[in-house]
Amino acid sequence: MMFSKILVALDQGDTCVPLFREAVKLAQVTGAGLMLLSVITPQGEEGLTIPVSSGLAHCSPSASEAIWEAYQKNLRGYEEQALKRLRSLSEEVASLGLQAEFTQSFGSPERVICDLARTWSADLIMVGSHQRTGLSEWVMGSVSNYVLHHAPCSVLVINRPTRPQATVETAELAAVEG
Repeated sequence: MMFSKILVALDQGDTCVPLFREAVKLAQVTGAGLMLLSVITPQGEEGLTIPVSSGLAHCSPSASEAIWEAYQKNLRGYEEQALKRLRSLSEEVASLGLQAEFTQSFGSPERVICDLARTWSADLIMVGSHQRTGLSEWVMGSVSNYVLHHAPCSVLVINRPTRPQATVETAELAAVEG
């Protein structure tokens, strides 16, 4: 099967670099265009958390406002960092003579991925898996599992790397972002 439009759902975790590399290899072989996607969630992957309103109710109005302002500042920084990463990865794809677009959305990653795959008419979704099982999967959820069961097209899951080389690749990506 040939693919012409591949949606690559990137997170900030240890699956990002291997997933991106595999997507580029597949695009080179098939001539497919890539859509690089980053989803900003309320929980964030780097400790970004929306302040809980019930907790804020016990603070003075000025403290609540300061907490909310700090959250907004962190959110803007997080969004800017993710966009910078998407731009850099898109430029890397373009330098190889391939087509790439990128987008960033706010929401539930699994739903955003499936919705974008539908509206962009993706032939394939590539998503990473942290290989959570049992209680961990139940508590943390599994984006890849949801996408596998709700996607409008084929899905390729790239598992979390288990070899030390992934650390080097992650360091390389961090250097590109820096």
